[in-house]
Amino acid sequence: MVREVLTDDEGLATGVSYINKDDRQEYELKAKVVVLAASACSSARILLNSKSKQHPGGLGNSSGVVGKYLHDSTGASRSAFIPALMDRKLYNEDGTGGMHIYFPWWLDNKKLDFPRGYHMEAWGGLGMPSYGFGFDPNELNVHIGKKVGGYGDQLRKDVKSFYGSTVGISGRGECIAREENYCEIDPHVVDEFGIPVLRFNYTWTDHEMLQGKHMHDTFEEILTAMGGVLLGTKPGKEDDYGLAAPGRIIHEVGTTRMGNDKKRSVVNANQQLHDAKNVFIVDGGPFVSQADKNPTWTILALSWRTCDYIIDQLKKQDI
Repeated sequence: MVREVLTDDEGLATGVSYINKDDRQEYELKAKVVVLAASACSSARILLNSKSKQHPGGLGNSSGVVGKYLHDSTGASRSAFIPALMDRKLYNEDGTGGMHIYFPWWLDNKKLDFPRGYHMEAWGGLGMPSYGFGFDPNELNVHIGKKVGGYGDQLRKDVKSFYGSTVGISGRGECIAREENYCEIDPHVVDEFGIPVLRFNYTWTDHEMLQGKHMHDTFEEILTAMGGVLLGTKPGKEDDYGLAAPGRIIHEVGTTRMGNDKKRSVVNANQQLHDAKNVFIVDGGPFVSQADKNPTWTILALSWRTCDYIIDQLKKQDI
């Protein structure tokens, strides 16, 4: 587990300090170039823990924005029982993984009460049967006038009859990056390796909550038009309109934001620290914003470009 990036008297990286998980001892690893790809929050944690005379606020943090502008995708879901899908022909969908059908954003924001947008993912099918959220045959019996409860042969018949008859829709949306949403080093808590951990300061604004409200209105419209019986209760304002807690969708980005102005950003266009030219960050931290979809492919594309840049700079002996 990396504790910090080590630096010399000029403020350049000389390697890292890490804790060996086997013997719990601390070691140093020398390097000409240090590349952080620990995830947006963990890379910010390493930088903030990397304090020195040259970097008193943490490595790369002369701007004071390491850890700030943290944002995650919004997320909400709703499911319904579709009577027309009962007693369907069974076939094996095991192994299809987290299958969903993707609906991109389709509306004009000028007519809405929130900025940006979201996509939808419809899910269902004949994957591995479960017994719980979205698939409780005893509860589903209520909607078709059959006896609620049962066990043995009757329960097995009900499971087969209802199997594949529930459908759900999830929304994943764009969050507005805000300086007020941030992670920082907790001054009182360390992990099992003795390394200070992060604490988080994050709230949804009306932008995100109104987006969640629109999601649920749309879910209900679609599922009802399918002849579905909505499951669960529609969340209200007191429940943030059903938005998952920040971090739940695990699309965290923005903690080491990219920019040309070193007073307002952490890395440049090549994901290179403004404050230490031989340190690079190739995870979601440099994102200034993200759209509604998963950030992984963009992370990979930017990482590839950064790798090409590092090779070029090493050949020129500029780092």
